Amino acid sequence: MTRLLLWILAVAGATIAPATPAFAHAGDTASVSHYRVAVTGLSSPLTGLTVRVVEGGARLELSNSSGRTIEVLGYSGEPYLEVRPDGTWENVHSPATYVNQTLGGGTAVPPAANPTSAPAWRRVSGDTTVRWHDQRTQWNEAPRTGDRPQRLREWAVPLRDQVRTFDIQGTLDYEPPPLAWAWWAGAVLLGLAVTLATTRWPRSAGPVAAVAGSTTLGYVVAGALDGGGWAGVPIVAGLLACAAVYRPPPFFLTLAGFVLAAFAGFGSADVFFAAVVPSAGPGWFARLAVAVAIGAGAGLALTGVLRLRAAV
Repeated sequence: MTRLLLWILAVAGATIAPATPAFAHAGDTASVSHYRVAVTGLSSPLTGLTVRVVEGGARLELSNSSGRTIEVLGYSGEPYLEVRPDGTWENVHSPATYVNQTLGGGTAVPPAANPTSAPAWRRVSGDTTVRWHDQRTQWNEAPRTGDRPQRLREWAVPLRDQVRTFDIQGTLDYEPPPLAWAWWAGAVLLGLAVTLATTRWPRSAGPVAAVAGSTTLGYVVAGALDGGGWAGVPIVAGLLACAAVYRPPPFFLTLAGFVLAAFAGFGSADVFFAAVVPSAGPGWFARLAVAVAIGAGAGLALTGVLRLRAAV
């Protein structure tokens, strides 16, 4: 069993450090929201140039394999980012460089950041894919509420290819929150069902753990596909749960269930309260994965405790 734990930790460590695109502005993490940002296309498509929304709408991601230098223009039309064949650069004289620092509103704009000044380029990375926050795609006014979806506005982020200007085009919508109480109720009922089933049919604990662990790993993959990277702790939780299929001792079952419920379940329970989650695919899958982690994890942990008590 010790070797199994070491193997799980090694696999998790190998998967949480992949190569990532350049981040023109970092310092915070994506979170759930009520606002869906979508890219509808480019006003003038260019072969090798693609743009998508990542991290639940928190950032735009531009990939440039066209062999040309593409500029992202700032809020006053000044050069802001350049994605060249040899990497990504940012203009330190562009106010957007500082305004877009974080989702919370950026940092103070220094006096030298003047959109009319000649560009002063600073290399961000050698990657031709870049992600950045863009206030033009976000909702920065009073929070919207209601139980009906609303189209808030259409947005555009200008690009430039030498002297030709074109736009990234997209939409911003409000989406009402899901019924959080229903997902919590489902997690509680699942926990009770798992406890009863594994108590009456002891061999069912393994298949239940494998299904719960696989669902968690699927959610991790969905988050990575949305640009959020590989979440190391949920990976460990999912692998521990999958390993419980090999008829583990009660202590291992308790540990696997607790880690699954606490870190892959309760740690991600904010998905119950917002419609837009940082995960590829439909939002209901993210909520289902978290509900399964909470319910099945708690049920498996309780089953392990009961077996430990019986053994003592």
